[in-house]
Amino acid sequence: MAGSGSGAAGRTEIRSILVANRGEIARRIFRTCRELGIATVAVYSDADADAAHVREADSAVRLPGETPADTYLRGELIVKAALAAGADAVHPGYGFLSESSAFAAAVADAGLVWIGPPPTAIEAMASKTRAKELMAAAGVPLLVPVDPAAATAGELPLLVKAAAGGGGRGMRIVRELASLAEELASARAEAAAAFGDGEVFVEPYVEGGRHVEVQVLADAHGAVWTLGTRDCSLQRRHQKVIEEAPAPGLPDALRDTLHRAAAQAARAIDYRGAGTVEFLVSPAASDGGTPASGRAYFLEMNTRLQVEHPVTEEIYRLDLVALQIGVAEGRPLPATLPEPHGHAVEARLYAEDPAAGWQPQTGTVHRIDVPDGVRLDSGITDGDTVSIHYDSMLAKVIAWAPTRAEAVRKLAGALERARIHGPVTNRDLLVRSLRHPEFAAATGLDTGFYDRNLDNLTGTATAGDGLSALAAALADAHGRSRFGGFRNVPAGPQVKSYACAGTTHEVRYRLGRAGLTAEDFPGIRLLRLAADQVVLDVDGLRRTFTVARYGDRVHVDSPLGARTLTALPRFPDPTARTEPGSLLAPMPGTVVRIADGLAEGDRVTAGQPLLWLEAMKMEHKITAPAAGTLTALPARTGQQVEVGTLLAVVAD
Repeated sequence: MAGSGSGAAGRTEIRSILVANRGEIARRIFRTCRELGIATVAVYSDADADAAHVREADSAVRLPGETPADTYLRGELIVKAALAAGADAVHPGYGFLSESSAFAAAVADAGLVWIGPPPTAIEAMASKTRAKELMAAAGVPLLVPVDPAAATAGELPLLVKAAAGGGGRGMRIVRELASLAEELASARAEAAAAFGDGEVFVEPYVEGGRHVEVQVLADAHGAVWTLGTRDCSLQRRHQKVIEEAPAPGLPDALRDTLHRAAAQAARAIDYRGAGTVEFLVSPAASDGGTPASGRAYFLEMNTRLQVEHPVTEEIYRLDLVALQIGVAEGRPLPATLPEPHGHAVEARLYAEDPAAGWQPQTGTVHRIDVPDGVRLDSGITDGDTVSIHYDSMLAKVIAWAPTRAEAVRKLAGALERARIHGPVTNRDLLVRSLRHPEFAAATGLDTGFYDRNLDNLTGTATAGDGLSALAAALADAHGRSRFGGFRNVPAGPQVKSYACAGTTHEVRYRLGRAGLTAEDFPGIRLLRLAADQVVLDVDGLRRTFTVARYGDRVHVDSPLGARTLTALPRFPDPTARTEPGSLLAPMPGTVVRIADGLAEGDRVTAGQPLLWLEAMKMEHKITAPAAGTLTALPARTGQQVEVGTLLAVVAD
């Protein structure tokens, strides 16, 4: 049957679905398809040839190339793949082409069912500026835009936003009028590179605002469901980190306003399927209220399934993907809207280093093991590789409980006990965020949470670091010795050094038939020793340390927390040095821009932007570390770089 199931009269039965996506969301959709008895088709880039979503699909079609522009953003190749594989329908997931009206139309024109809203609804919300005009006409509350040419100091701070796309791309906070022109130019360049559309607009930036959204679901028979609220205020670089449902602390009147406005937005564009209407909830300046008692302003509508949809599924006991498929087949939503129960919290596990400017990380994920009792939606399995080409999210961990406090505690505990071996992740940040007093009390739920608390949440050395280093050294000694590491004759101490959280730990110990003697660790007794496990008596407490080594990286998991250590060479290579003032690539990525007019021999100031790297869908600004002369600029636009590649040299 030709056409989109979201708007076609009658019904059709979908037997095979191609998912025009990758990673976690592709696996999530495949899970529902298996439960419904629907065959699955994956598409994959060369970089994803052995990815988990490809292995799990019933069949898969290669998209030649590695970058998104060559593969997952090529709508014509995906439609061709669906037809070649005999699929009935296409599900776009989120990101990539999920909000492309042209792609939705191409799918329908090819005689396939589009599992999403009509192209006209996608187009109506594609531009944030045009969407705001539509919402104003529908009576949805909005922030008044600011003309950048006439902006005054009294209107600060301001927010520059890309009219197209999302994910924080093309977004800048402006706190000084003098920097507005520069931020506008930077936002336009980033938006044009990311979305092919450099249009931006300016609106007030609300300090202390909350990001609250409403899940909507509509069918072709006139039903529009509003499935409660979600709070997504904890964000880094305008991208969400922790989400929960329902949004805590909202007065009933404000909650009703949000539901009503979301339904108005959906009806205004004749919406079909699953979507999300996002709002900024701000303090009410006139009455001195808090974010919980403030006002709601429309931000945008995401015409797709959201990353954070599981928290809504958990409290409503629904499968939103199954409902999407049913709507696309022309089925009406159930007559009764289900009632929500309990509270759900989701944490996004990223391969990134929060303490180093959220730098994305790459490499092999040797192990990812999350305790039972929570939901894990993951894009990877043990042994998979994190690539530079795609988003750095590894998985989502979701906890449900009867109350918010129980759900938060449950999620923090599961993350803390998880075994995650591979690139650096934000796991510790997530645990500390969930246990932070502001978050626990729901008093600090606003988009400035990490601006206020990041330094405290990324603290370095703890008491467990030294004990973990000791356990790593003992396990290593046992694994390397046929005698289990024990010495029969007196000898000098064994010495091993490890780097952990920016600190070097030198472990000096003796291990003989009389037991363990470790400098700086009085009162320690060795109870059990193996190459992968060390059991110590620490001041009368039995502690078990599980040790796994991958090259020079050692992962130690214990009740004191997870530690990642790097074994240091006993005699460092004196030639491993770089010229003073060298700027090295902090991550693998692509040089996307070099500052206009910048050339070797120029004088630069401390903090001056020199170039921008793109890695994992994020741009990273490389700045001059100090004032000086740019003596070398080997980086070139479009250049692919590895960690440690020389980008520039600034000399005194």
